[in-house]
Amino acid sequence: MTDIKSMTLPELRDLLQGLGEPAFRGKQVFSWLSRGVTGFDEMSNLPLFLRERLKETCALSVPKAVRKQASARDGTIKYLWELADGNCIESVLMRYRHGNTVCISSQVGCRMGCAFCASTIAGKVRDLTPGELLDQVIFTQKDSGAPISNIVLMGIGEPMDNLDAVLKFLELVNHPDGLNIGMRHISLSTCGVLPGIRRMAELGLQLTLSVSLHAPDRETRSRLMPVNRAYDVEDLFAACHDYFGKTGRRISFEYAMIDGVNDQDWQADLIARRLRGMPGHVNLIPLNDVAESPFRPSRRTAAFQKRLESHGLTATVRRSLGGDIDAACGQLRRKAEAEKGEDSQ
Repeated sequence: MTDIKSMTLPELRDLLQGLGEPAFRGKQVFSWLSRGVTGFDEMSNLPLFLRERLKETCALSVPKAVRKQASARDGTIKYLWELADGNCIESVLMRYRHGNTVCISSQVGCRMGCAFCASTIAGKVRDLTPGELLDQVIFTQKDSGAPISNIVLMGIGEPMDNLDAVLKFLELVNHPDGLNIGMRHISLSTCGVLPGIRRMAELGLQLTLSVSLHAPDRETRSRLMPVNRAYDVEDLFAACHDYFGKTGRRISFEYAMIDGVNDQDWQADLIARRLRGMPGHVNLIPLNDVAESPFRPSRRTAAFQKRLESHGLTATVRRSLGGDIDAACGQLRRKAEAEKGEDSQ
C-alpha cells in the first residue's frame, strides 16, 4: 500500500495520472490530506470510483489519541498518539502570546542515550515517516481547535537521525497548498549529529537550528551525552560556526541546567569563548525530574544566566510549561509503556 500522506504534490500528481486521472486531482488530494481527513470518502470533490481506487491502493495514516493531558496552569496539552503499528509517540501543544506551538516527535524512541532524558531510556524502535510527522501537526490542530503557527522538532527522537524524512516533512508542511507554515516558524533540534548539521548548512533553509549543548567541555558532555564520543564538542562548535557562516542564521543552544554538573561559572565562561565571533542564543532549561535519572535541577540558573550575559551573550530561561501533565519528552510514553507491561503480567 502506498503511504499517500508522505507524498509531495508532484508525487501525488504522478500517482493520480498513473491511475488515469488529470494532474489537478493531485492538488485536490493534497489539500484534503492537509485538512486531516480520516478516510477517502471525505474527499467529496473526487469521483466515487477514484475514492474506491485510492482505498484499494493507498494507506491513509490517522493517529489515535490514546491519552490527552491538559494543564490547568497554562493550557498546555500533551498527546500520546498511537500509530498504525501500535507504537506510541508524543506531541505537546504550547500556547504563547505570539501563537500556538506544537512540539513533535521524529522517532519512536531514541538511540542517543542522553543521561537526563526519558525519551531514550528504552532505546529507538523506528523512524517516523514524513506523514507521521505531519499528522502530529494536523491532528493536534484539529483536536485542540488551536491554529498552529509554530513547530519545534524537539520531541521524542533525534531529527538528524531521520533527516530524509524530516526534510520531506518540512517540504510538506511548508507548502502553500498545505498547512503553509513558513520555515522561519520552524525550529529543528539536534544533539550534535555533525553530518546533519553540515547538510543543513548546504541546504540553507530559513528555519532555526537548535543545538542541544548541555555542556561545553568534553568530559562533562561525554558523561551526559554519548553522542559526544562520536562527534566531539569542539568539532560541534566548529560546525556551528560554519553553519552560521553559510546561512547567516543565528543558532539557539539548548542547555538543561543540572545541579553541580554543568552549572559552574567556568562552564559559562567556556561557552562564551566557544561562541565568540558568532551570534548565539543560549536557552537555559530548568531540568525536569525524571524518576530514573540521578540528576536534579540546578540551583544556580540565575547566576549562570548572569555570567553568560556578562560576556555579552543572549541568555534566557525557558518558561516551564505543562509541569503538572508529564510534559517533558518521553514521560507520558514511558508511563503508558509501564502500564501496558503491568497489564500483560
